[in-house]
Amino acid sequence: MAQNFDVVVIGAGPGGYVAAIRSAQHGFKTAIIEREFLGGVCLNVGCIPSKAMITATHLLHKAQHGFAEMGLNIKGGIDVDMKKLVTWKQSVSDKMAGGVNQLLKGNGVTIISGEAEFKSSKEITVKSSKGTESVQAKHFVVATGSRPIEIPGFKFDEKDICSSTGALAFDTIPKRVAVIGGGYIGLEISSYLRKLGTEVTVIEAQSSLLAGVVDPDCAQVVTRKLKKDGVNVIYGAKAKSQKKVKSGYEVTVEINGKDEVIPCDKILVTVGRRPNGDQANLKAAGIQVDERGFVKVDAQRRTTVSNIFAIGDICGQPMLAHKASHEGVLVADVIAGQNRVYDAKTVPAVVFTDPEIASAGMTEDEAKKKGFTDLLIGKFPFAANGRAVSMSETDGFVKMIADKKTNIILGVHIVGPEASNLISEAVLAIEMGARLEDLSLSIHPHPTLGETMMEAAEATLGHAIHIIQRPLRK
Repeated sequence: MAQNFDVVVIGAGPGGYVAAIRSAQHGFKTAIIEREFLGGVCLNVGCIPSKAMITATHLLHKAQHGFAEMGLNIKGGIDVDMKKLVTWKQSVSDKMAGGVNQLLKGNGVTIISGEAEFKSSKEITVKSSKGTESVQAKHFVVATGSRPIEIPGFKFDEKDICSSTGALAFDTIPKRVAVIGGGYIGLEISSYLRKLGTEVTVIEAQSSLLAGVVDPDCAQVVTRKLKKDGVNVIYGAKAKSQKKVKSGYEVTVEINGKDEVIPCDKILVTVGRRPNGDQANLKAAGIQVDERGFVKVDAQRRTTVSNIFAIGDICGQPMLAHKASHEGVLVADVIAGQNRVYDAKTVPAVVFTDPEIASAGMTEDEAKKKGFTDLLIGKFPFAANGRAVSMSETDGFVKMIADKKTNIILGVHIVGPEASNLISEAVLAIEMGARLEDLSLSIHPHPTLGETMMEAAEATLGHAIHIIQRPLRK
C-alpha cells in the first residue's frame, strides 16, 4: 500500500533538505527520499570536507612559513598524520549530516532511504535493500543534483583516478598528482595537496586558470600564489590518455600538437559536473529535460508538470549549494501559496584557494555587455589594511565596479584573506541597489578586514584615505 504525503522531496542535499524542512514548517505532511547520504555531495564529499582539509593545511602552511617572522619558533618540524587528518575531516562531515538528520526529524519530516523513480506525476517507487515501496504525493520537488564529468580514458576508480570524492579520501599523502582541469575544484584541492608536500601538476586546456569563472584580475593573484608555492601549471594542454607504469601513472597530454608525458601517482579529473537529468525516470512524469540534462523550470522553479518542482544543480547554473538552498525555501513557499519567484540580483561565488576569491554581481565585461559603457572601477589592496598586515596575509584586493551615471554598485570581486566572509556585505549592497556612498559613508569597525569594503568604495569614488590617489581638486 502506497504512503501518501503532501510534499515529497527527492534528494537530501542542500536544496532538498531545506525544501523539506520549510515544507514541514508550512504544515505539510512531508517526506524526503535519499539514496546515499543526508546532506548530499556538499556535506559529505564536497563543500564541507574540502573546507576542513583546506583549513587544516592552511594552518600547517602558516606554521611552516609564517610563524618564524612573528618570533614563534617550532622546533623539530610538524608531522602530518594523514589518517588522523582524514578521520577528523570525516567527523566534521558526519557531525553536519547528523545535524541534518536531527533537523528533519525534529520538523516531522519522514526520511525514506532508497532510490526514487517516477511512475507518474503523482507516484514514485523507492527501491532499497528492503525492497520496493510506492509513495504518492500532491507535490514533488526534484533535487537530485549533479555528478562529476568523466573524460574518455580516465574512468574513475576513486583510488588512483579520482574525482573530488576520491581526492578527499586519500589516507596517505600522494607524492605526485596530475590535476586535469584548472577550475575552482581542481585548484582548491591542488592548493591543499601542495601544502601537504605533494608535487602537483595542473593540466589546463585554456590559456589561463579559472577562465570565465572569476574576475581575471583576481585569477592572476591566485595563479601567482600557486606558482610561488610550487604548483606546476601547464596551459593549452589536452589530456589524451593515461597508463599505469611501474612507478605510478603516465598521463599523455597534447600541447601545440605535440604529445608530452606527465608522470604521477594519482590522477584527479575536475573538468566540471553534469546534472542528473537522466536519473529518477523523469520522463515517466512528463518532466522535460534539455539537451544538457537540465530540467526545464519557470521562475517559481516549477517544471513542465504543474505539481512538480526542481531545484539546485539539476535546474541550471550556477551549481552552488547556497543557490539550491534558496530555491528550496522558495518552492516550499510557492507550494504553500505564496507569490514568490526566483529573482536574485546576484548569486555570490567563492573559490577557496589561497588566497580566497569571492565575487558578487557583474565583471567589467559583463557590465559592458549589459549596456553599462561608462564604469567606475576601483581597487583597495589588503596590503594597506591594518588587520590584514597584522595577520600577515596581504595578498590581494577588493575591486568594485559601479555605474558612473548613478554610482550604483554593479559588481564586487575580492581576492584575499576571508574573501568568503567579506562578500556577504557586497551581496546585500547589490540586492539593495546600493550606491558607492552607501558603503563609503557607513562606519566600519577598526581594525578589521571589513574596512577594505569601505575603502574600496572610496577608492572607486577616487578618494580612499589609505592609498595614494589623484587629488579630488587641483
